[in-house]
Amino acid sequence: MENVTDPKPQPNDELYLEILRRMSPADRLRKAFELTELSRKLLRAGLENQFPELSPEEIQALYVKRLLAIAGYERPS
Repeated sequence: MENVTDPKPQPNDELYLEILRRMSPADRLRKAFELTELSRKLLRAGLENQFPELSPEEIQALYVKRLLAIAGYERPS
């Protein structure tokens, strides 16, 4: 059943899942690490874009705070 609340349907979901199923466990783990790194880069870039007035040190502090919040250790600011 299609998720009607999804604002952006992903027509390639099934294809992507099939590709993942064909990958070895090591390759799937490698892909997970790659996606994690991409997510972190996107988070940092988003913070830099959202807060251009912050210094690199302030961006780093906010970045770490957001990562901790995502992991459930702190509340986001």
